[in-house]
Formats: sequence, structure tokens, C-alpha cells
Amino acid sequence: MATITTRQAFKNYCLRRLGFPVIDINVDDDQVEDRIDDAIQYWQDYHFDALQKLYYVKRLDATDMTNRYINLDPSVTVDSQNNHVNIIGVTRVFPITDAISSANMFDLRYQLRLNELYDFTSASYINYTLTMQHLRSLEIMFTGEVPIRFQRHMHRLFIDWNWGASIQEGAVVIAECYALIKPEDYEAVWNDRWLKQYATALIKRTWGANLKKFAGVQLPGGVMLNGQQIFDEAVEEIKELELEMGNSYELPVDWYLN
Repeated sequence: MATITTRQAFKNYCLRRLGFPVIDINVDDDQVEDRIDDAIQYWQDYHFDALQKLYYVKRLDATDMTNRYINLDPSVTVDSQNNHVNIIGVTRVFPITDAISSANMFDLRYQLRLNELYDFTSASYINYTLTMQHLRSLEIMFTGEVPIRFQRHMHRLFIDWNWGASIQEGAVVIAECYALIKPEDYEAVWNDRWLKQYATALIKRTWGANLKKFAGVQLPGGVMLNGQQIFDEAVEEIKELELEMGNSYELPVDWYLN
């Protein structure tokens, strides 16, 4: 069996599954394209294989400092393959600042480096590491993690820290993100078994809905169109496929919140 790797081949497969070209499928080409888009959107919303985890690295510039948010628009975000990606969620943010060269002499970390590690020979690096971990634990206990808010449709990552004080222009921020996998970038998506069946069922439902408008009309030879039966069969197939998605392919809610 040939592997489907393009949108056109995917569309042709769905139509052949419904009986084309042996029988006419009374669905407009635009309707077929819309149903394929609907199927891809549902697959991306729920299937665990529709997401990729990535780390987006951003060096803060003057625009970020003025806006007080990071722009994650697909036009500027890319994955490891240099494909533009649509980020749908951000779970964590890691600010990387130049803490080693901090000029605040009253900062405990500054004093620790000054008195213990000024030449990396006067004290054990193990003690420094344990002390820094202890300070980090105290920071989390009394201050907590920096709250973040991501607006998916605005493509904006809001970080509720003190811009200009806690973080400076030129600092590097790493965001742990989840982005949609697009079949245009990864052609293997077109051959996904569930996606093929779901798109076919959606097209079949539209086909039945079109034919229902001619219910009771008798064609030459006494043939009667039964669009209602096609519609009902498609609705049942869609229901079974969405149930399969929830039971077999959908990730639990707490996984996204972890």
C-alpha cells in the first residue's frame, strides 16, 4: 500500500474510501477541503502525536522590555528543523542572567563568590553548589516561581516579574513550549490512520447533508436518494472515532499542567 505524503493524495484517498470514482460523491471541492481542515484541527487539539516539545530561546531586546511580554508569533518562532511553529502552550520559563558578574556587593551570592571562589582554588566547588541550591530552595519557598501567562491566539507570553529590575535587556530567556505539528512540515502526518478515517467520516457527513435536501425526489429509473442514511452512518462513525481518540490517543489533562 502506497504511503500518503501529500494533501492531494490524502483527499483522493478519502474520496476513494467513499466510493469514488465508481459512484459520484456529491460534495463540492471546497467542502472537501474544509472537512480536511476540520479533521486536522481536531487531530491537533487532542492527539498526543500532534504536539512537539521545544525550547524557545529569546534574548530580550528593547521592544520586549517596553511591551513587557515576549512575542511568540509563528512568523518569528521556529523549531530545530527551521520550520515556523504555532506554539499553543508554555509550561515553564528559565531566565539566564549574567549573575556571575553581578555588581551588587550586598547580594549574598556576590559575597559567596568574593570570599569563597574568587580564584576557584580557595574553597571547594561542592560547597558553592550546595549553597546555591539552598539559596534557590529558599527563593522558591518565600518568593515562588515567576507566574507566566500565555495567550494562545495573541501569541504573547506574559511573565510577571519586575521588568528592568529582576530582568534586564540582553538577558536570555528559555521558554519550555508545546507547538503543533503541521502536516505541511512533516508529511508522515498525512498517513495517520485515525486522521484518514476521521476526515473520511466528516466528508461522508457533508455528503449525506447535501443529499438530505433532495429527500423524496425520485430519479429516472425509480431510484430514490437516501441522504439521511448516509448522514446517520457518518454521525455514528464520527462518534466512535472521537471516542477512540479520547480513550487511546488523548493525553490526560494533568499532563498539560505538569
